[in-house]
Amino acid sequence: MKNKFATFGVVVLIIAGLVVFNQYQPSRVAPAEAEAAEKAKEDVAKADGEEARLIAQAEEKKGAEEGAFQVKFECTNGDFTVEVYPKWAPLGAARFKEAVEAGVYNDAAFFRVLPGFVVQFGIPGTPAEAAKWDKANIKDDKVIESNKKGTLTFATAGPNTRTTQLFINLGDNTNLDSMGFAPFGKVIEGMAVVEKICSDYQQDPDQRRIKDEGNAYLKASFPKMDYIKKATIVAAAAPAA
Repeated sequence: MKNKFATFGVVVLIIAGLVVFNQYQPSRVAPAEAEAAEKAKEDVAKADGEEARLIAQAEEKKGAEEGAFQVKFECTNGDFTVEVYPKWAPLGAARFKEAVEAGVYNDAAFFRVLPGFVVQFGIPGTPAEAAKWDKANIKDDKVIESNKKGTLTFATAGPNTRTTQLFINLGDNTNLDSMGFAPFGKVIEGMAVVEKICSDYQQDPDQRRIKDEGNAYLKASFPKMDYIKKATIVAAAAPAA
């Protein structure tokens, strides 16, 4: 009888030991499961980071596009469209809009075209209109955006001398940034048209004569030159979603 109780006690102790061991041993997860769980955490972190990046990007774009508008240029060699961002250069954007609405660029010539550098325009085609705008200077804007290919910038004759003359960058002319040239828009459609504007005469036309004699001088001396037939404000850019 005594041996039976002893045996029973040993069995109880063994069972209790097993319970204690099972209660306190570390949980064991298969290596593959642990790796999958860790990868899932990393994927969630990446997704959160990407979402934050996209939100920041959208906010930045929305800020840049606030008040933006588009202008279509119908030209002798095709059409192109620019989008203007007042945030980039508010005074320049305002003057450009004023000039477009006044018809300054209608029948204006692309009188200076240097491949890989710039295509310049903005002197009205009639002497009377050219004289009206010749001294209508506006102050300079701070340079915020760089003069990269396709950007639209005012030409100057020195500090605070911007009137109606513009150029489109045909290459990344970042050296112009430190010289005070402040882009205010960019070509968003038809850059191939811009690049095919007649460059036969480079910078031969005399700007003084263009102002004094108008398109009559250009058509007689530079018959292949391309012109803007019409520039029109066509749309206000929708804010970024």
